[in-house]
Amino acid sequence: MPKYIHELLDWPRFRWDSDGLAKQLAAVRLHQGRLIGRMQALGFHQQEEAVLTTLTEDVIKSSEIEGEILDRDQVRSSIARRLGIDAGALPPADRNVEGVVEMMLDATQNFKSELTEDRLFGWHASLFPTGRSGMSKIIVGAWRDEKSGSMQVVSGPFGREKVHYEAPAAARLDAEMKSFLEWFNTEDNTDPVIKAALAHLWFVTIHPFDDGNGRIARAIADMCLARSEDSSQRFYSMSAQIRLERNDYYDILEATQKADLDITRWLEWFLGCLDRAFDGTGKILASVFHKAEFWKKHAGAKINDRQRAILNRLLDGFEGKLTSSKWALLEKCSPDTALRDIQGLVDQGILVKDEAGGRSTSYSLSKSM
Repeated sequence: MPKYIHELLDWPRFRWDSDGLAKQLAAVRLHQGRLIGRMQALGFHQQEEAVLTTLTEDVIKSSEIEGEILDRDQVRSSIARRLGIDAGALPPADRNVEGVVEMMLDATQNFKSELTEDRLFGWHASLFPTGRSGMSKIIVGAWRDEKSGSMQVVSGPFGREKVHYEAPAAARLDAEMKSFLEWFNTEDNTDPVIKAALAHLWFVTIHPFDDGNGRIARAIADMCLARSEDSSQRFYSMSAQIRLERNDYYDILEATQKADLDITRWLEWFLGCLDRAFDGTGKILASVFHKAEFWKKHAGAKINDRQRAILNRLLDGFEGKLTSSKWALLEKCSPDTALRDIQGLVDQGILVKDEAGGRSTSYSLSKSM
């Protein structure tokens, strides 16, 4: 008896309850349209900031779902440089960050372009520039092969592993991916948001690569969502919402892959998650408006380039405590210069000394800011 959906005779003929989903889909599309309209009403620089913040969050959270932690400043720096956005002085990104950003931007900025085998191989090579996943050498820029054995998703200690899912054999991949890409690149009457959910599930079920399948599946879904809006501007992050709901995400994927080809439950979950992702845009907007108001309020303040760079880091969500030693390290200046910069902002009421004691004095933005 077939254990997984890809073993069923009618695979991959997915079916779902269109009538049952109609109300939920209509509500999601209405929410999506209102959000896009609201964001497009912003000024140019506020739109740029919202897009930069959203894409940064998307790249970071998609990697976090797979247990990989990326440096936020590096991600933001890479995205800003590639999109020609002035984000102040930020550190250069390492090749791992550059690769993830390159894949995500290609998916969302070039959303109208055809998705091909070669393009997917390029994305995969960008994710694994060293040819390794952690300490393990993997096949990069090509489908996995039989040498690596069956592709299983497992959990639990060695010797007592639980197999959550087993992907199709490597010998099937050429035919499976040809079928997927032909469907993806063919226009039909499927709503683009539904197509995003279908593409995500279909790709991750095939699991064609040694690693990186989840991140690529989410990039493909983002590509579909960009098509649904006919816009490369991203104002919400599906990956950030999936990260918040990671356990439910894996549970519904496993349940769907072990059921039949009626994927209504998966579509209901995907639409609900997307709707909640729209709600999360409120935090991004709040951050954008706060930053704009901050610089408007301090337009006449005496702020040098080093001070401006650090203040932008604080406004973007600086991790940890800001000390004079961190300031000197980030701005590549002497400790005395760092202290003078800090004191200048304290004197203007922009920074305040934190009350908590400790070996190093730390500083924060004034709450009145």
